[in-house]
Amino acid sequence: MKITFFDTKPYDKPWFTRLAPEYNCEIRFLDYHLNADTASFADSEVVCAFVNDVIDEAAINVLSEKGVKLIALRCAGYNNVNLKAAQGKLRIVRVPEYSPAAVAEHAAALMLSVNRKIHRAYSRTKENNFNINGLIGFDLIGKTIGIIGTGKIGKVFANICKGFGMAVIAYDPYPAEDFSGEYLPLDELFQKSDIISLHCPLNPQTRHMINSQTIGSMKEQAIIINTSRGGLIDTKALIDSLKSKKLYGAGLDVYEEEADYFFEDFSADIIADDDLARLLTFPNVVLTSHQAFFTEEAMEAIARVTLESVRAFSQNKELINEITYKKEQ
Repeated sequence: MKITFFDTKPYDKPWFTRLAPEYNCEIRFLDYHLNADTASFADSEVVCAFVNDVIDEAAINVLSEKGVKLIALRCAGYNNVNLKAAQGKLRIVRVPEYSPAAVAEHAAALMLSVNRKIHRAYSRTKENNFNINGLIGFDLIGKTIGIIGTGKIGKVFANICKGFGMAVIAYDPYPAEDFSGEYLPLDELFQKSDIISLHCPLNPQTRHMINSQTIGSMKEQAIIINTSRGGLIDTKALIDSLKSKKLYGAGLDVYEEEADYFFEDFSADIIADDDLARLLTFPNVVLTSHQAFFTEEAMEAIARVTLESVRAFSQNKELINEITYKKEQ
């Protein structure tokens, strides 16, 4: 089975190239993003795409005309796919999980960095400045962590926080029976949490769930952590709350307009996105480039699950990781 692989990163090739023969796949790697303008370069029944590819109705129509039958997303999120437009034309599969520990541990790293100002301390000592003035943090033991979304990642993160001696509260419209924390209404979680960590999908119900109103209801000097999707946070509201010192800080691995920047090197360029540029000026914001998933274990799992879906498709077997428009209703 041939696969046209869009938005190829240097770290993608080793894993997929090594495993492709095991799954009887031949991969053509392309560097550019998948969108309506590049979809015509697909020359196989299967296309592999990533989080920042634009798989809208126009792209789907071009892919369908080119004979593409399957889009294999090598990621968990699929808010960049127009599932309604794909219905009856293309089948869509994803990687629903790869390493919950990878994302949860990165969320913990962001939490610790924002609190203890590790990023600022590192910059100082690199310049031979060993002054610790202004780097004071607070003990996590006894603090309350509010977790929004208690899927596999949220549950792993909860266990990490319990290891720090934190009180764990959570909100999820579909509570997990095996979650050991306390479920609360969302507004109550905002009011009680010292730190809030987002572990939920992006959809019309969750878009901008962190906004000026919900931030206003939070504790003074709360911390926000987001390793899920950038669109969960209204960036302008976040910037305002940081400027007013309502929040202690934020740890972000995602940004709602990240598609134009994340995963690429712009170190020699000027950032034209004013909101992103403003976020980067705050000393109490730690921003990483959507790398929470990025561990060796996760990369192997992503490649294996993706290629397993392609093999199942080629053998007319059930696609256990398929997503459809009907399921979104």
